[in-house]
Amino acid sequence: MAREQLAVLNALDAAKTQWYHFTAIVIAGMGFFTDAYDLFCISLVTKLLGRIYYHVDGAPKPGSLPPNVAAAVNGVALVGTLVGQLFFGWLGDKMGRKKVYGLTLILMVVSSLASGLSFGSSAKGVIATLCFFRFWLGFGIGGDYPLSATIMSEYANKKTRGAFIAAVFAMQGFGILGGGIVGLIVSAAFDHAYKAPAYSVDAVASTVPQADYVWRIILMFGAIPAALTYYWRMKMPETARFTALVAKKAKQAAADMSKVLNMDLEAEEDKVIKIATDRTNSFGLFSREFLKRHGLHLLGTTTTWFLLDIAFYSQNLFQKDIFSAIGWIPKAASMNAIHEVYKIARAQTLIALCSTVPGYWFTVALIDIMGRFAIQLMGFFFMTIFMFALAIPYHHWTLEPNRIGFVIMYSLTFFFANFGPNATTFVVPAEIFPARLRSTCHGISAAAGKAGAIVGAFGFLYAAQSTDPAKTDAGYPPGIGVRYSLIMLGVINFFGMLFTLLVPESKGKSLEELTGENGDENDEKQIQMDPSRTVPI
Repeated sequence: MAREQLAVLNALDAAKTQWYHFTAIVIAGMGFFTDAYDLFCISLVTKLLGRIYYHVDGAPKPGSLPPNVAAAVNGVALVGTLVGQLFFGWLGDKMGRKKVYGLTLILMVVSSLASGLSFGSSAKGVIATLCFFRFWLGFGIGGDYPLSATIMSEYANKKTRGAFIAAVFAMQGFGILGGGIVGLIVSAAFDHAYKAPAYSVDAVASTVPQADYVWRIILMFGAIPAALTYYWRMKMPETARFTALVAKKAKQAAADMSKVLNMDLEAEEDKVIKIATDRTNSFGLFSREFLKRHGLHLLGTTTTWFLLDIAFYSQNLFQKDIFSAIGWIPKAASMNAIHEVYKIARAQTLIALCSTVPGYWFTVALIDIMGRFAIQLMGFFFMTIFMFALAIPYHHWTLEPNRIGFVIMYSLTFFFANFGPNATTFVVPAEIFPARLRSTCHGISAAAGKAGAIVGAFGFLYAAQSTDPAKTDAGYPPGIGVRYSLIMLGVINFFGMLFTLLVPESKGKSLEELTGENGDENDEKQIQMDPSRTVPI
């Protein structure tokens, strides 16, 4: 029989939506705004970096980053994020969510500024310095994933917890949108102030010396929202679940949450000691007990996030074709360097407005009605359908009259990624693991996702190259082509559906009910056999 819940945790679970919930969403969400801005703004300036640092006199096309350099510039932050998710996820369970939360933010602010100040006497020097600071930027961003999700889940009430965690993640959409808008403003201002001819008219004059400021300002701007959030992050009290269940400080938990909830709460020290000394609440991550209780859950959260991010980050496969096909980005030689940044930023802003942002907020609105499981399964299902619908008649979509249809199908694929597994894979790991392992397990799940992102962004960039060596992008070997790459992505999404069956539904339940932390030692078998802890297939 389950023991009575701690009063302080019960008060959090039953609390009506209040001002502190929205404060927590904004504080955690601004971190995610910054994360998305910093990770995606690099795609706005890679073409400009190629023009500035890899210009070749007499070449018919503007300079571009060699494949290995482009992979390093775009990918080093993803590698840093993966490492940061594992490290800060673990640290968040050892030191506490709040202490580590401030650390990640400082790292993000310093690294954003340093990225824009990258120096060197040669192209290689500048790019190497940029990559160094982008790694540490990613390292800080990585910490934000498990900590933001864990803090929001531990502060939320059980009725609307899914919407609150999803709202934090949805700020990623505004971060991508913000990156596009900053890119538009900066490039438009410089393009107006420093007139330059197109590359085809005068190759050298098309890249004005002031263009070197454009990419630096865009990258450095990411420090501003992070810096603005620091004071408020430090004012947040530690979550009651960490203080009571992990640090075992009943008085501190009651005092902190009494201020937050504006009510008197009793410090139940005897209950906290009893929970802490219960054998069922002391197993570690690498124990047989964890494997028995949560092994399949961790397998489910890691594999679904890994598979989802392969598909989600492969979007660069068809972006350039889509943008060129519908005239959003003209041929590079027909523009000067700064105007090209403007066109790329405009395209990213339109995609974010039409496809990325709406999908996130559909999830926020419906996650506590439909449930995490249904939304994730539905999202993977429609991503599978649309990937196959793009792939099988791929030649049909390449014909000019059908290109608008291709854009619509493309947009729907990523709408259902965001109104689907892209949001739910972030939400569920913050709910289904014990408090002392919650941040660690979320970090492991998120790191699996970033491994998938690296495969999607770079593995498929090579795979999608034409089988004809004459038609590949400069510097790339022949691949399997876009059509077969899309078929592979459809299969990956189908496997995402299958692995979703391992993930339990957490809608409407308290965190301790999901993890069994308020169960008696004698009730261990009952917790394992409880059918409500897994999703019926």
